[in-house]
Amino acid sequence: IKYLAIMRKLKYHEKKLLKKVDFLNWKSEKNIREVKILRRYHINKREDYIKYNRLCGQIRRISNKLKALNQNDPFRIRVTEELILRLYNMGIIPTQKSLVQCDKIAASAFCRRRLPVVLVRLKMAENLREAVTFIEQGHIRVGPETIIDPAFLVTRTMEDFVTWVPNSKIKRHVMKYNEKLDDFELLGI
Repeated sequence: IKYLAIMRKLKYHEKKLLKKVDFLNWKSEKNIREVKILRRYHINKREDYIKYNRLCGQIRRISNKLKALNQNDPFRIRVTEELILRLYNMGIIPTQKSLVQCDKIAASAFCRRRLPVVLVRLKMAENLREAVTFIEQGHIRVGPETIIDPAFLVTRTMEDFVTWVPNSKIKRHVMKYNEKLDDFELLGI
């Protein structure tokens, strides 16, 4: 109550700008689930999580529109198969069974396909923080490209092509530990 006495009276244009803002109840205070996911998957940019949420909403909207169509409609059958195949290939859904899985997609499904999570699953890093560091420092490549963005989404087919960059010190250390380091590679050429 004594804070109100300290604050000056708002001018007309300030009142107009702040008309729809409630300083007592912020929307961001009720984001406990979001904060848990951001911490669990070590996501640095909140915008990435917001994009994943929007994608989930769009997928659910499409699947609901497809469910509203007749089951024997050839358009529904074709688009449903394409949607399920695409989501399965991305690794968002576990099986290619039905459209029901599309309603259950959450943003964490996209988070599980991020490169740091895949690195931990492939046992190339012990934890997510370490995996993010490896990626940002340029030690990881997917196929021929070196990836420096931890938000890179890895599809099922690309999972097989996640490796160390050829001149990575970490790769050399791992090979040395496993006694698979070649003499030619010891020269650093």
